[in-house]
Amino acid sequence: MSLDSLKAAIPDFAKDLKLNLGSVIGNSDLPQQQLWGTVLSCAIAARSPRVLRELEPEAKANLSAEAYTAAKSAAAVMAMNNVFYRTRHLLSDPEYGTLRAGLRMNVIGNPGVEKVDFELWSLAVSAINGCGQCLDSHEQVLRKAGVDRETVQEAFKIASVIQAVAVTLDAEAALAAE
Repeated sequence: MSLDSLKAAIPDFAKDLKLNLGSVIGNSDLPQQQLWGTVLSCAIAARSPRVLRELEPEAKANLSAEAYTAAKSAAAVMAMNNVFYRTRHLLSDPEYGTLRAGLRMNVIGNPGVEKVDFELWSLAVSAINGCGQCLDSHEQVLRKAGVDRETVQEAFKIASVIQAVAVTLDAEAALAAE
């Protein structure tokens, strides 16, 4: 299982996705840990068993054990945070924003990898999960740490392509099962 077999599975009508998948992963300027942590956390967030099965082995091979665990942790904690903060933001009653969250998020403070890497992965997952408040928060932390806009955009480009591939392949699988 690999990036190549995932690209081969993409139907002809989605050729742009095949090209983009190869480009955003194969031609990325991100350091390997940032790249493969983004890929793994996004593959988890995309919720497609096939996409995760295809991309996880390469991610694991390109990440230290600590980075592998941290990327999975980013996907896990952001699955919770994106729902919580998106909901609080979308509710018309501003009083919810003043209430204590009361949710454990210890991994954000001590992710086991460079803070910038974890923030980048959290931003990419937040892009998939559509939480504007989390996107703003992680982008601001990254920019304050000296990360340029091109790097931030690289993360959400990867997120967008992995999500599109997941949607496309899952839809094709569902149609084939009829």
